[in-house]
Amino acid sequence: MTTAELKSQGVFYFDVISPWACLMDHALRHDPLPIALERRPVLFAGLLNAFGSKGPAEIESKRRLTYELCTWTAQQQGMPFVMPAVHPFNPLRYLRLILALGDKPEVVSAVFEQIYTTGCDPEDAPAWQSVLERLGLTEAEAARRMDDPAVKLRLRENTSQAVAAGVFGVPTICVDGKLFWGLDSLPMLRAYLRGDPGLDSPAMRAVGKVRFGATR
Repeated sequence: MTTAELKSQGVFYFDVISPWACLMDHALRHDPLPIALERRPVLFAGLLNAFGSKGPAEIESKRRLTYELCTWTAQQQGMPFVMPAVHPFNPLRYLRLILALGDKPEVVSAVFEQIYTTGCDPEDAPAWQSVLERLGLTEAEAARRMDDPAVKLRLRENTSQAVAAGVFGVPTICVDGKLFWGLDSLPMLRAYLRGDPGLDSPAMRAVGKVRFGATR
């Protein structure tokens, strides 16, 4: 298998509860990767449970800093961005909606734009109605598609597959079995796709030999 074949596709794991995932989506729309990229919704809470981790919103000082850093980063990118009025929120129906509509990039972006540019409460009826209008759906049509048992099963399967791949947080892009976590890993991913020799330097190879030390 050639290098080109190995790097022919990737998977973008995300949950709409993550403002960083929104920023990643925006970055990829404006500067796409040179590979096919599958959008794959997962339940972030499922990843946290699997690895025994806390989400950034579960530590109050980290919660405030995360919101400020996301907002500042968006401003640096020239991206319209406003944290929702309520966060964290229950993302299930948004994730199921995306799955029901085939994980299309334009659907993912429409959901992110509704949640992270309007200052809405994502769990309020007006916010849900607005995202359906963006997608040209009635509530009845959305409910019919989302109630399909296959949609709920796919979300569980996506999350389980992410855990099996070692995905511990969102957003994460997986290429060739390698994980690139967070918006700040995007330059490293682009370097990997270019075949940057710096990623195979002695210092980088030494990373795999670091021994586990003290535990708590």
